[in-house]
Amino acid sequence: MNAQRIVVGYDGSDEARTAVDWAADEAARTGAQLQIVHGYHVAWPGIYYDVTAELIEAAERTGEQLVAEAVSRVRDRHDGIDVFGTAVQAPGATTLLDLGDSAASLLVVGCRGAGGVSNLLLGSVSQQVATHARTPVAVVRGHCDAAAGPVVVGVDGSPSAETALRLAFEAAAARGTEVVAVRAYVPPPATVVPRDAAEAAERAALESSLDGWRDRYPGVKLAAVVTAGRAAKVLIGMSHTAQLVVVGSRGHGGFTGLLLGSVGQQLMHYAECPVLIAHAPKSA
Repeated sequence: MNAQRIVVGYDGSDEARTAVDWAADEAARTGAQLQIVHGYHVAWPGIYYDVTAELIEAAERTGEQLVAEAVSRVRDRHDGIDVFGTAVQAPGATTLLDLGDSAASLLVVGCRGAGGVSNLLLGSVSQQVATHARTPVAVVRGHCDAAAGPVVVGVDGSPSAETALRLAFEAAAARGTEVVAVRAYVPPPATVVPRDAAEAAERAALESSLDGWRDRYPGVKLAAVVTAGRAAKVLIGMSHTAQLVVVGSRGHGGFTGLLLGSVGQQLMHYAECPVLIAHAPKSA
């Protein structure tokens, strides 16, 4: 994807380190600047004593040390990346969301964390970032270093699916791999609509959604897949052999309520590769 700045949350955990490595690889592929962020919040609710300047300074030193180590790791692994680190005294979700609004064209978070900006899935940070960000969010999980396999994108004809298609083609072009565009649907009863007719209608809808994308990215191979089944199960199954799964932040049909319902939750918990949530552009 053609990002100008990738921002990745980091708290020193193994999962956050994996997210940094993935973000660095993405920056190397795209030429984007990379910012590594540690958010720290010096407060203990329910405990009645003052947060002293010494405690704040200690937290700041720890945060600065963490991001310095992460920056050094990136520079050791990639020569020439424009990378810097920032320690911010603010809650993790707020830090990432603010940067998403002001500077980042891609936010990256790990699937677990020690509490800071990469505490995804186990607390509120993941929900806040994934739901409220106004820039794409990559959730790094599963096999994160795959150099083979396609970029899989869920398509349902919604506006956010268009954003997902754009990001999927950009990602595939940068990786030198193919796009697999998937439309999942739950078949109506055969007594209402014959199975063949339902599948033909879904395939026509998918092909309509793909109009123009082949011409825009002639160097990227495209496979169009229509399959009967629940969206989460279909995408999770395909994630086993994919480099990346891209999904819109809102949708209808097979990908309804990605972030607000069970589909998004299942992808973030069970996908076997990184998941890119394609929020609409900031100007939208």
